[in-house]
Amino acid sequence: MNKDDMLCSKSHEYIVKDGDKYVIGLTDYAVEQLGDIVFLELPEVGSEFSKGETFANIESVKAASEIYMPISGKIAEIHEELIDAPEKLNEDWFEGGWLVKIEANDAEADSQDLMSYNDYKAEVE
Repeated sequence: MNKDDMLCSKSHEYIVKDGDKYVIGLTDYAVEQLGDIVFLELPEVGSEFSKGETFANIESVKAASEIYMPISGKIAEIHEELIDAPEKLNEDWFEGGWLVKIEANDAEADSQDLMSYNDYKAEVE
């Protein structure tokens, strides 16, 4: 996966195309804002979500937050290791910290309002 291919949402999720699937995770900014992550709840494989729907929940020592689906699709894989060790997100938010992989319904249409990582970073700083 390459950060140059990443698209980010205003609610701090990222997507990266990986073969015929899309990898979804939380941006570095979101992980920094949360602080030490202590709990993560991910959906079941096969679940379907529309763009903007809550698909996961995360808790840190500072706050609890919902994680929103940046594009519509069906969950193809979840990062099970993070459920037992959510603190790993604090160590590696990108390659080792992805949350789910989905089969997108219409990624091109859904990603029109997403920004490049550089634009996202400029907006949150």
